[in-house]
Amino acid sequence: MFERVLIAEDHESSNISVRKALEDCGMANNDYVFYCDDAILRIRQAIKNESSYDLLITDLSFDEDGTPQKITNGIDLIKAAREIQPGINILVFSVDGKPATIDYLFKELAINAFVRKARRDVTELKLALEAVSKRRKYLSTGLRQTIKESNTYDFKDYDIILIKQLAKGMLQKDIPQYLQQHDISPSGLSSIEKRLNHIRESLSFTKNEQLVAFCKDVGVI
Repeated sequence: MFERVLIAEDHESSNISVRKALEDCGMANNDYVFYCDDAILRIRQAIKNESSYDLLITDLSFDEDGTPQKITNGIDLIKAAREIQPGINILVFSVDGKPATIDYLFKELAINAFVRKARRDVTELKLALEAVSKRRKYLSTGLRQTIKESNTYDFKDYDIILIKQLAKGMLQKDIPQYLQQHDISPSGLSSIEKRLNHIRESLSFTKNEQLVAFCKDVGVI
């Protein structure tokens, strides 16, 4: 599939999943780093030696351990890697499953695959590796429905204001006062109730708690 692979991952348990997937796919020429800065150094050196990496597998978050680093997260690593080697394939392996984040990664950073760290992630990684090797995009199976659902309702600014107040713990009956204080209309309790009911029904929810949890998961708030 790929001749040379670079893995940027600081958690040993996740490294095991990646190693297993690569081994099962017959890829043995792989390098591992724990820091983003080291990943960039490896990419630069590989290009200098005319042995560029074909694929970068990276997490999005890296724990701080006191070691000084210029690049501290996967998004900045991807941006830097793209500047150095625009054509490198990139597979993100992360616990972050927010649709807003995933949408940004695919559309703005042009990643090739996103696999969520979860049950069966070795299987998902192998499927992703196969897809990318065939020049196809790949998104974890479990995330596809979430992404689909997040696109079924067009959240307006007013909707987001209401949901944010609920997320902060404000009671629905107290939202009118907040809206009036900030000159936001409509501010009547009846209008607020109708709007929230409409959003919940559109997304097949029965409780505001479900709506708030969903909006947090998909990155609306």
